[in-house]
Amino acid sequence: MLAKKLKFGDTIGVICPASGDEKEKITSKIELLKSLGFNVKIGEHVYDKYGYLAGKDIDRAFDINSAFQDPSIDAIMCYRGGYGTMRMLPYVNFNLLKSNPKIFIGYSDITTLLNHVYRKNNLITFHGPMANSELKDDTLKSLLDTLMNGDKPFSIKNPDNTQLKSYGSKSVSGIIVGGNLSLICATIGTPYEINFKDKILFIEEISEEPYSIDRMLCQLTLSNKLQQCAGFILGQFKDCSNGKELSLECVLEHYIFSLNKPVIYNFMCGHNTPNLTLPIGAKATLDISGHVIEILEPIVK
Repeated sequence: MLAKKLKFGDTIGVICPASGDEKEKITSKIELLKSLGFNVKIGEHVYDKYGYLAGKDIDRAFDINSAFQDPSIDAIMCYRGGYGTMRMLPYVNFNLLKSNPKIFIGYSDITTLLNHVYRKNNLITFHGPMANSELKDDTLKSLLDTLMNGDKPFSIKNPDNTQLKSYGSKSVSGIIVGGNLSLICATIGTPYEINFKDKILFIEEISEEPYSIDRMLCQLTLSNKLQQCAGFILGQFKDCSNGKELSLECVLEHYIFSLNKPVIYNFMCGHNTPNLTLPIGAKATLDISGHVIEILEPIVK
């Protein structure tokens, strides 16, 4: 199932499924979105606060349900991540989402929504920048190219000044799933966990030391999840290289590269700049010799 592609003049619904922000900051980011050529409609509870959450769980879920149901909204962009998305998953009406397919964009804590919307409804979602992101340069170009021109197959490459690397001797095809490693692990054993079988798993992380990355990848190994994957895309691991004994590289070698499956790595996607847009649920090929991700089918219509 595909959403309609984005065009200038469309209305973007902005919601806060996790943490929020000061009203002045949210307002300034909304104005930036408008300056890019879009109308913006904010969720009823965007300015709410409930401790470290952007309002109560049922209210944040209400904004998601309402945004998908609202015929005036063409695409839905989360304002930020932080924490809280998992708490309100039971209140999200995924059947309602299925009958109103729309572009849905976010990353970090939004990982659980991106993947479950795809798994439950077969609707491609988008791991990409949010309303509070730095929407400029390669980040903005990737976002707009994907959402506006993704009605035909295309390739995803890093910017020219950052080498996209690969591991393995042959290419592999599969459906892209994944996102933030902490959130992927947090859903294991719940109704919202990812289906890993024959998938291309994308992972990224921020501010986790190598031992913590080790623990999470160990969990995925002991639960036989990584072994089921067809291949891997490794995004940015921002501020995750403070290991004094085992480096991040050693940890990734132990759990990922040792599986001898195709890997694309150093992909500029995640908590870094630029943050390229990656469609979750898209059929793709990891072109190992060409160091490129090939999206094989349209991801919007």
